[in-house]
Formats: sequence, structure tokens, C-alpha cells
Amino acid sequence: MNYFKVVALCALAAAVSGCAGRAPAPVSVVQPQDRYMDCAAITIEVQTNNAKVQQLASDKGLKVAQNVAAGVAGLVVPVLWFGMDFQGTADTEIQALQARQQYLGALAEQRHCGDNNAEPDKVIAESPKKPKVKPKATPPAPAVSAAPPPAEQK
Repeated sequence: MNYFKVVALCALAAAVSGCAGRAPAPVSVVQPQDRYMDCAAITIEVQTNNAKVQQLASDKGLKVAQNVAAGVAGLVVPVLWFGMDFQGTADTEIQALQARQQYLGALAEQRHCGDNNAEPDKVIAESPKKPKVKPKATPPAPAVSAAPPPAEQK
């Protein structure tokens, strides 16, 4: 009877740990098609990579919340600790995308993409947050008369 409990617990732990997360799939910095890319293609890829970085940052936040919940619930049901994700998938993929973005920036500079206003955007590490800054009030400009100056009298 005790053997059955151990086997069932191991099977349950293996099943739950399989749901813990996915293995990182970092993008390679240099890719074969890079030599054929023009400025427009570089710009499009930079924008696509920025969107991926924002999505990964969001996923990272959700994964942290999931790990916290599994950790707290694991105090009651310890098997849930096997469901925690410690692979750091989002961090690994974000770092690879940032390295790719730096390479694409150097490639764009080499091809003089900034000269004709097709310069790629800078990499975004985390999702942008709008600052809550109020615009400063500008002092009123001095009034200027539209009438010509009076003529001198003789």
C-alpha cells in the first residue's frame, strides 16, 4: 500500500512539473538572411522584436505571479511546488533579443539607414511607462502692434 502512494505521488509530481514552463528558445544574434536585409527590412524586424520584448516582459510578470501562488499554495499541498518555473525563459529570450537589436542597429548604421530617415528604433527593455508630468505653463508673449508707427510731423 505504501509503495502505491509513492508511485502515485511521483507520477503526479512528474505531470505537474511538465506544466511548469517551457524551455527558452533564444533568437540567434546573427542570422543568414541578414546580408540581404535593406533598411526597411531592418526597421520592420526591430519593431517586431520590440513587440516580442514587450510580450515577454508581460509573460515574465505573469510567471512570477504564478510562482508566488504555487509557492504559497505549496505550503498546504507541497506537490504544487513542482509546478513552479525556475527556467528564466523570458529573461533568456529578452537578453537574446536585446543582443539581436544591438546587432541590427550596427547593421543599420553600416548601411547608412539613418541618412534617409529609415533609422530603426532603439530596443525596449521593459514595457514603456508614460511619465505623469504636467506641461509647464509658458509666460504670455508681449503684445505686438500691427499698426505702422506714426509718421513724423514737420
